[in-house]
Amino acid sequence: MKEKVLYHIMFCCWYAVSKLPACIHYFNSLCLSALLFYVIRYRRKLVHRQMRDSFPEKSDKELWLLERRFYLHFCDILAESVMYFAISEEEIKRRMRFLNVESVRASARNGKNVGIYLGHYANWEWISSFSLWTKGTCIASQLYHPLENPVFDRLIAYTRQRFGSVNISVNESVRMMMKLKQQGKPILVGFIADQAPFWNNIHYWTPFLNHPETPIFTGAEKLMKKLDMDVYYLDVRQVKRGYYEAEFVLITDNSREQPEFAITERYTRMLEQTIIKAPFLWLWSHNRWKRTKEEWLKMYDPVSGKVIMG
Repeated sequence: MKEKVLYHIMFCCWYAVSKLPACIHYFNSLCLSALLFYVIRYRRKLVHRQMRDSFPEKSDKELWLLERRFYLHFCDILAESVMYFAISEEEIKRRMRFLNVESVRASARNGKNVGIYLGHYANWEWISSFSLWTKGTCIASQLYHPLENPVFDRLIAYTRQRFGSVNISVNESVRMMMKLKQQGKPILVGFIADQAPFWNNIHYWTPFLNHPETPIFTGAEKLMKKLDMDVYYLDVRQVKRGYYEAEFVLITDNSREQPEFAITERYTRMLEQTIIKAPFLWLWSHNRWKRTKEEWLKMYDPVSGKVIMG
């Protein structure tokens, strides 16, 4: 009962704040970014180290400007997540535009399930509005990690599903996808696969952003092959502050026939090129290179093919 009451209180507060004019949200973002950057110094050392290692050719001044722009964009994402709670269909379609949607619709009309690769880049929260662009052709969905706090988990779930997209917990992804598939329509699933995988989920290493050995999450490729999905990469760019375009780029329409990790490698290269174009739009506050191959090799058992912890 207490949880239900708290949820409704939070819902009303969040809704009220989300209805504020966009200029207020972006002013708050500017103030918060200055606070995080200059006063709290939220993960400043981590962000600086990762940017410096990824772009060694940039001067200290260039890196400082990139870092400052990252913190402003990071706070813009927070502000835009609040805006998303009550934004209208017309407004979100104006601010978040999808290109080459017809290719995805064609895949669905051919009876193929569709897997979409993307990263924590630009505004990944607004990507769930792609359901507005694919109505009638497929069931749009996205994988997510349930939050420990049940109240906030319900609020985030409401936000991401309010335009018709379906949340699928990573803990039961295969079961839920098969259940959705039984509804008679192809499913479209978004996979954000650019974070550092857990030790026991590391199966593939590749160069990424000037780091010779980077572990890449391969679970998305396995699911895509299992469901014989047409695979697309979502190439996102910021048109101007608060406005984005995302283009669907085909990776393969024959996923099951691709060599192991070939799809993952292609996604990694495409994401890398997207980041290089506008680095400040990526989520640099995530510790992307916290797991090294040297540490992994010490725990990896070649006989069982598993990582032995402890």
